[in-house]
Amino acid sequence: MTEKSKRFINRELSWLEFNQRVLDEAQNEANPLLERLKFLAITASNLDEFFMVRVGSLNMMVEQGASGTDAAGLTPPEQMAAIRERCQQMVKDQYDILLNQLEPRLKQEGIVRQHRQELTEKQYQVLQNVIEEEAFSILTPMVVRSDQEFPLLINQSMNVCVQIENAEKERRFVVVPFARTNLRFITLPSESGYQYILLEDALALFIPRLFPGETVLETVPFRITRNADFELREDSASDLMVGMKEVLDARKEGTCIRLETSEFITSDMLRFLCEGLEIDGPEVYAVPGPLDLAAYFRMSSLGGYDHLKYEDWPPLREASLDPRATLFHEIANRDLILSHPYESYDPVVRFLEEAAADPDVLAIKQTLYRTSSQSAVIAALKSAAERGKHVTALVELKARFDEARNIKWAGELEQVGIQVIYGVKGLKTHAKVCLVVRREPSGIRRYMHFGTGNYNESTAKMYSDVSFMTCNPDLGADASNFFNAISGYSQPMKFSKIEVAPIGLREKILELINVETDRKKHGQKARITVKMNSLVDSEIIEALYQASQAGVKVRLNIRGICCLRPGVKGLSENITVVSIIDRFLEHSRIFHFLHGGDDRVYISSADWMPRNLDRRVELLVPVDDRDCKVKLVNTLNMYFKDNVKSRTLQPNGTYKLVEPGNRKAVRVQEYLYSRARKDLEDAERSQRMVFEPHLAAEN
Repeated sequence: MTEKSKRFINRELSWLEFNQRVLDEAQNEANPLLERLKFLAITASNLDEFFMVRVGSLNMMVEQGASGTDAAGLTPPEQMAAIRERCQQMVKDQYDILLNQLEPRLKQEGIVRQHRQELTEKQYQVLQNVIEEEAFSILTPMVVRSDQEFPLLINQSMNVCVQIENAEKERRFVVVPFARTNLRFITLPSESGYQYILLEDALALFIPRLFPGETVLETVPFRITRNADFELREDSASDLMVGMKEVLDARKEGTCIRLETSEFITSDMLRFLCEGLEIDGPEVYAVPGPLDLAAYFRMSSLGGYDHLKYEDWPPLREASLDPRATLFHEIANRDLILSHPYESYDPVVRFLEEAAADPDVLAIKQTLYRTSSQSAVIAALKSAAERGKHVTALVELKARFDEARNIKWAGELEQVGIQVIYGVKGLKTHAKVCLVVRREPSGIRRYMHFGTGNYNESTAKMYSDVSFMTCNPDLGADASNFFNAISGYSQPMKFSKIEVAPIGLREKILELINVETDRKKHGQKARITVKMNSLVDSEIIEALYQASQAGVKVRLNIRGICCLRPGVKGLSENITVVSIIDRFLEHSRIFHFLHGGDDRVYISSADWMPRNLDRRVELLVPVDDRDCKVKLVNTLNMYFKDNVKSRTLQPNGTYKLVEPGNRKAVRVQEYLYSRARKDLEDAERSQRMVFEPHLAAEN
């Protein structure tokens, strides 16, 4: 182990350990069966993006001969070798879980993947009709001759490759892309339960009908992953919208960096695919089961099998909110913290809808990074503009894999008269803030929503995030200055309370850590408690090491990547790192610094990564209201009491499951939902005890 690797864990290997923790949940028999299938699908989807972005980037570095090392002391070729080894084992584990654990259990429950040799006569007839009437009408076989270029295949779409022999014993290959067909899972008639067959298996049965007079020697499914790590060079792009469309086009032709196929493929066909796709053997993943396990998301939501899913936890109304009052009235009376998805995201949407309809609202300013496909947030902004309000929307066109959707939304918003900003040149705007300017009898008042998650009411039901709603005048002034800075070429002014990356957020975090270190050195109480998605930045990690060496207790709840090594004697023995993987994706960023008893509590859009601190526009927002502080700190502390879904990071980079033993079992997500439900029940009970008389109407 090098000196660098003693201090830092490689980022890519740390991410793969995160995906392993998700895979562990697919293997966890305490989880409902279809939820285990969903976790398996998530690991496959995660790996897809990992290959497209991280492996794609490393692959380019290797091709360019880059020899520098990362923070852990590994060169790009060394990282690629370690990734290949880890991924091959992970894929092997995925298929062991699917084929030997999940599918036998699913079969017992009546959910059966049929193989072509197992079809009943009725199933065969139905399948024949589907293939001949639908599939053969949609799919287009493409003959590939040695003197022709291999067809340009869609990234991560399914295909089958067919080897054919004619009467003269001449052989040729045919590629059949599935394109965007939704026929992958074909439902079959059955007397009970749910039976289905995969399109690739069905094609293998009927594809000889496409080649009369010839012999089909082999039909094998395959799937490719292309490098998608293309970013716009903004210094050479005169039109950002046009430039982003060019990036999307470039991804369609990215280098093939992974080939997935069946383990039963012949050497001839594998050689043909590798030569045509220009890919080497180490990037081939030959598997014993269905390709594209991410497609099993749809199976996890199968109707009629509620007993194989989690108990329903519908989002609840935040207990202190009066459903009869407007959000402006509520926020004017006090600051609000909403803990999603336990507490409903509806107030955030309602905040915008009320702002759109309120005649006293003058302006709405909003950042948008990732939104839902049928966005109520977008609809509210359009409604506001149509009612004559001044609406400004910063739509980040560079949000990876959401570029096309954001380009579409930007165009629609412009059509109704909204001032649309396509982000900030050279940076991605990842901050989550909405500012509403309202005219009131006392003058102009600014209402704000700050969040840790995207303005996406769909993911707000699945992601653990925090909303902070306030009309604090200082935060209002800061929010106005923030929008002025990102929308009008103006020099950012000094903010009163918030910090903004890349111009001050890093420095503020380091200052807060160093204050705790100095206090401990002077014999005062000191503690750092943090929840976020990823910890990668080496400068901040070094500051945390110094805090640990001074005796500061540092508790980190890091869902995903963590490059810090905890528990190393003389370096980080006072640092604990936990990770929670459960039914909701942990996504909130909450920071608590003891500060000598004068607690400093923040929410943020930023993880502690170089990209967030140096290459994105991010926000760090203080929460000063006492009740809001208490709620956030209590929430934060509960994450370190979980002994059901928590895993602790070991000094060697692996994770160990925390088990309750003789203690009471604590599952933090279950606790947070139960707390929200109890708070609401108590509030409703208290309200029923108040007698409210009917009064005569005033004349």
